[in-house]
Amino acid sequence: MGRHSGEHGETPIEVNFEHRSTSTAPSVPRRSVTADAAPSRIATHGSRSRVTSPAKQAATVVFAFLASVGFLMVNVVDPYSGATASASYEPVDRFGGQQAQEIDVDGDYAVAVASEGYLVEKYVEPEPEPEPDPSSAGWAPPAVVPDPGSAQAYAAGAVAARGWGGGEFDCLVALWNKESGWRVNAMNPSSGAYGIPQALPGSKMATAGADWATNAATQIEWGLGYISGRYGTPCGAWAHSQSVGWY
Repeated sequence: MGRHSGEHGETPIEVNFEHRSTSTAPSVPRRSVTADAAPSRIATHGSRSRVTSPAKQAATVVFAFLASVGFLMVNVVDPYSGATASASYEPVDRFGGQQAQEIDVDGDYAVAVASEGYLVEKYVEPEPEPEPDPSSAGWAPPAVVPDPGSAQAYAAGAVAARGWGGGEFDCLVALWNKESGWRVNAMNPSSGAYGIPQALPGSKMATAGADWATNAATQIEWGLGYISGRYGTPCGAWAHSQSVGWY
């Protein structure tokens, strides 16, 4: 634009010249104005985001707090309070028309509280039953005439010699009655146990004498030694036999 004045002090006249470019390129001033305005708007939006973000966070915290309080109140307040306060609530007769009983108690009373006792026992795995002796499968007991009466007479003296009382002898009689019937040539066909004490295998009794297969005294001495080393007394062996079926 330009200013022109007349020679005679005339009022200046402002003349605007509009420049029209014939070029296809965009007008530089028009582009610069747009570019300058855009950052201003962006800055404005960014400023608003920074201002409103803490408010949103505060609203979220308040909402979470109110939700937690509401959940607690549902569990604390009587859930039937709303029903009892409503106009349509009808009370329920819990006692079938009967009045609630009232009892007045005077004096001091003591209530005894007893607790049950219990016993903890360690589990003991039962001993496995002795395996059958395969070496006695083809062995046959000798042909002898058993004399249980004389065998028991000998056993009574042997029990007394070891310092055991009459009760231990009674247990021994019951035990070997069950095992062999006090027969010197008694043999278990399934396991191979042999003799009055039912040694498994019977050849174990050779440590008490070479005539272990036919001599009742030899078998009794071996049997009492076995009972003493494993169960302590004949009554101990009898209790084990009663418990598991063998000794």
